[in-house]
Amino acid sequence: MLSVIVFLPLAAATFLALARRLPEKVARLTWLATTLVDLALSVMLAIAGGSGPNGLVAEERVEWMPQLGSSYHLGVDGISLPLLLLTGVIFVACAIWALRETDRPRPQAALFLFLQTTCLGLFCAQDLILFFLFFDLSIVGMYFVIAGWGHGNQRRSALVFFIYTFMGSLSLLLGFIGLYLGAAPHTFDMVELSRQDAFTGTPLAGGFVLAAVILGLAVKTPTFPFHSWLPPAHTDAPAIGSVVLAGLLLKMGTYGFVRIAMPMLPDIWRAWAWVVVAIGIVSVLYGALVAVVQTDIKRMIAFTSVNHMGYVVLAVGAAGVLGANNAEAQQLAIVGAVTQMVSHGLVTGALFLLAGVFHDRTGSYDLRRYGGLAHPAPRFAGFFAIAAFASLGLPGFSGFIAEFQIFTGSIGTTPWALVALPGILITAVLFLRAFQHVFTGQTRELSVGFSDLRPRESTALAILMGLSVLIGLIPGPLLAMIGPAAQNLVVSLGP
Repeated sequence: MLSVIVFLPLAAATFLALARRLPEKVARLTWLATTLVDLALSVMLAIAGGSGPNGLVAEERVEWMPQLGSSYHLGVDGISLPLLLLTGVIFVACAIWALRETDRPRPQAALFLFLQTTCLGLFCAQDLILFFLFFDLSIVGMYFVIAGWGHGNQRRSALVFFIYTFMGSLSLLLGFIGLYLGAAPHTFDMVELSRQDAFTGTPLAGGFVLAAVILGLAVKTPTFPFHSWLPPAHTDAPAIGSVVLAGLLLKMGTYGFVRIAMPMLPDIWRAWAWVVVAIGIVSVLYGALVAVVQTDIKRMIAFTSVNHMGYVVLAVGAAGVLGANNAEAQQLAIVGAVTQMVSHGLVTGALFLLAGVFHDRTGSYDLRRYGGLAHPAPRFAGFFAIAAFASLGLPGFSGFIAEFQIFTGSIGTTPWALVALPGILITAVLFLRAFQHVFTGQTRELSVGFSDLRPRESTALAILMGLSVLIGLIPGPLLAMIGPAAQNLVVSLGP
């Protein structure tokens, strides 16, 4: 089942790439149908439940490179399954949004389906080489999305994105080699590595390996100060490219913390957890403060991503703080971190779609050139208000559930987490100020003649924001899915 879920989009992408005479409408509908089928399979997998001896759902393992201790090993648990479902939802929304795309829709559909396979494969991978393969291929796919369908200075932004994140992936590869060499017997299998507690008793070597892994993941997340590639990449990417970049590719970094760094190097992680906490706090505050002064809507949302991913880094760091001795708070922080990954993907994905409307209608992201937009575009104003309130963590949305758990769990292990609380207030200020300036008052400048949301745009936004509201009002199923895996992770961290 997992292999079908992972490679169905790739099969459709191959068909679209080869069928050069396929009508544009058929190509777009093929993309949408593939994403819907893939999401349905993922939902069926989640409903079926159950797990094998390794605690994984739908586990598959086939010998691949036995001499290197590497295998084709797939499996999902309560940490990866929500991200698998998020991937399906994000790509369905993107396919709906692009139903009227006229700029090379067939190759665009093929490229996004290829990207979907890289995201699904990474969240299902249980082997470090397999993980790294999908990690690197996602960089290649997003490079072509930005360079091929972006605007502005898209080629330079795509190049900066590729070089920066590829250097991070090289650091990650060094860390993986270190994990392989530190294991006895040598293996790249993630389940086995999580059981071995490599580098116990050798903190210096383990510290270097953890540093390499954290650096590679921090660039992808991104955290301060490894975030400089993110604003230009978002600004010059197409709307749906920004959705995939923010909604899924950034999660590859934070997912790596809870899937690789924490369980495979528990002793070293606990020794360096204070550094991770500090990075998380700085990212929260820095991302929010820099977002406040932005006049470009896409850059503003990009910096809020640094802020929101900072909450995740804070939580995973706090879960490993030495001397915490509070397993309940640690588990709460980890559950909150995974919930925040899902929430950020939904809400920020919607915000980037809304930002894309500005460019589609007027060619400008400059917030200063709009005013009174609620009059000509009431549906657009309504969705922007909902997404803004969701992003700042208002009760009733998924962001509140995530941030409440993150701060409750983090403060339960270290009071220093309180320092990050102003980030929520700053985020509220920036979104409310942007909404007032753009949507209220007299209609002026670029707002004059601004056309409202079309049905396909409203549908895609309704899917993303509807799920955010559903999680905010009925969080139980998602938390129950994440809880057991988070508990196992806390156990692996030790006392």
